[in-house]
Amino acid sequence: MADSMDEEMSEDTSRLQLDLTCPVCQGIFQDPVLLPCSHSFCGECLRRSFQLKKSCPVCRTALEEGKDIPNRALRDACETFLREANWRPNQKRAGEETCNLHLKPLELYCEKDEEPVCVDCVSLHSTHRLWSLRDGATICKKELGFRVQIFEKKVESYKKMTHKFNNAVEYIKAQAGLAEEQIKVEFERLRQVLVTEEALRLKALGTEEEEKIAALQELNDKTKKDIVDLKELTDSLKKEMGNEDVPLLRNFKNLKRKAEWKSDDPRLSEESLLNMGKHVGALSFKIWKNMQTHVKYNPVVLNPNTASPWLSLNADLTGVKESSERLTTPDNPERFDPCVFVLGVEGYTSGKHRWDVIVGDNPKWVVGVCKESVARKKKFTVSTNRGVWSIGLSKGVYTALTPERTELQVEQCPERIRIKLNMDKGEVSFWDGGTAKHLVTLTHKFDEKIFPIFGPGLHNTPMILAPGKMAVHTS
Repeated sequence: MADSMDEEMSEDTSRLQLDLTCPVCQGIFQDPVLLPCSHSFCGECLRRSFQLKKSCPVCRTALEEGKDIPNRALRDACETFLREANWRPNQKRAGEETCNLHLKPLELYCEKDEEPVCVDCVSLHSTHRLWSLRDGATICKKELGFRVQIFEKKVESYKKMTHKFNNAVEYIKAQAGLAEEQIKVEFERLRQVLVTEEALRLKALGTEEEEKIAALQELNDKTKKDIVDLKELTDSLKKEMGNEDVPLLRNFKNLKRKAEWKSDDPRLSEESLLNMGKHVGALSFKIWKNMQTHVKYNPVVLNPNTASPWLSLNADLTGVKESSERLTTPDNPERFDPCVFVLGVEGYTSGKHRWDVIVGDNPKWVVGVCKESVARKKKFTVSTNRGVWSIGLSKGVYTALTPERTELQVEQCPERIRIKLNMDKGEVSFWDGGTAKHLVTLTHKFDEKIFPIFGPGLHNTPMILAPGKMAVHTS
């Protein structure tokens, strides 16, 4: 009989304790306040809740701050209960697998809110899709599984990028070797007066090589670190996916936040390769003050970092022809591939510019200018509406490469084409460099940097950039 009375008293105490429990902190009310919607909360719990959302934490009714009033009756009841039951404030109910709001077992999973709920929470999720715990765990595991697959694919992709970075490093070393050889040849010709100049240029080359390689090594090291981090993240997610359903579901939001990858994918950036034009392009012109009688000046030199892998450039970057086989080159953003073109090193935004191209007897070629943003990584029809102002030879016909393809009338096949670019007037004109006969003028209001463009065709005969005339005036 005594045991039955004790059990009834315990049940009464539990029910009373539940009535005196704050829905937010799950402890006995402290300084309780009453909302217009009739729900009560600890004063501090309500203030914290209002910082996140201006609504009742239980029924979600929109509320204005300051509408709560002290619930003195509830406060007195809580104080009496604590004295008689010798209860400690903020003591939580036993059992971690119960609803924080209703203290009932978690039996359902809300797909929208991504959290487990009890049966009494159903009314608060009436418009949400609810699943059993097992089905909810399956859904969460499936989503995390997708994340794992993505990260595993990223690991493989990043590994491939490390190989590309290593290849780019070797390519830069090869570029440096070629540039060094050309510099030495040119300086040997001018050795007597330019020993100091040679040393300075080699030092500049070595510095840029070290900087470019160091930058790629740093990027490579970061990519390797990302691979390690991705593996650790993947392993961590796999481990969490092996947990029991409820702990998994409770931790699902944190897992989703953890399963985010915000780092940019690795790639070669622009200007990642050596600026070969700086070191070997028009080298003799750069030293003309000291060696005027030995200077060879080219108004335009080629940029090997833009050259199609099917093109081979000569050492001083003034000639280009078909390569007997596809060259192994980095897939840097500036390079044309699959189109077979190469650009000049220098781009223009103003002024007048002129250069001659020796096309010889090549049966197919394209020469002209293009905008900096011209497509590099896809095939395109060469035309003024694609940002290329040029003329070409194909199947014995000379053509201005406009949308309507204007045929050019020539008395004899020109072996040298002269290009005159007037940026200020928006004109690019083409001439027979041998007879000085005008062929065609194309007009456009150039609104970005313009580069010389060359399409030598796939032939063994090189296309040569003719040296320009130079006059030196001193006073």
